[in-house]
Amino acid sequence: MYIKICGLSTPETVRTAVDAGADAVGFVFAPGSPRTVDPGLAARLVADVPETVETVGVFRDQPIDEVIGIARAAGVGTVQLHGSEPDDDLRRLVDEGLRPFRALSASAFGGLSEARRSALGAYRLLIDAAEPGAGVTFDETELGRRPEGFWLLAGGLTPENAARLFRFFEPSGVDVSSGVESARGVKDPVRIEAFVAAARGAAGRASE
Repeated sequence: MYIKICGLSTPETVRTAVDAGADAVGFVFAPGSPRTVDPGLAARLVADVPETVETVGVFRDQPIDEVIGIARAAGVGTVQLHGSEPDDDLRRLVDEGLRPFRALSASAFGGLSEARRSALGAYRLLIDAAEPGAGVTFDETELGRRPEGFWLLAGGLTPENAARLFRFFEPSGVDVSSGVESARGVKDPVRIEAFVAAARGAAGRASE
């Protein structure tokens, strides 16, 4: 069970996510989000993250050279592409020694051809709602057949629904942002702890 807490921007919430047992912490560099941080702040936050926890930079439709430059400045080891970036950008990230996540909406993934699904099978996927970070779930019929490799479920997850949705979709892991906030863009340490506990509990029951 892989758990990613995304959209972090303070030392307290990063520390809470790590101490709660998150496998990854995410920092948003896409313009226009209420969770966007600058590379300098992200670098200070990343410095306190143990090597056992993956650090992820989230980007959307930004030039790949800009993405790599920001990722280097921030010190993140993984890049999540959340827009319409070409597959060449994914390959470039690998060549640069960065681990990629390819994010897609459930409806976009559901509409892919078999050949396209096969091509994306080389990468870790994140399946989200149509509007990332909006705190809404997607209709299960949009996804169709589940991805065959490693994939994260995102989109409207909360401490209250994480267990149910994990058991229904059976993903490799879960990703949350707005579902652990007290206000838009403001992470709540109590909800972060509750989310990790709920997701871990669901995974434990599923393995019994």
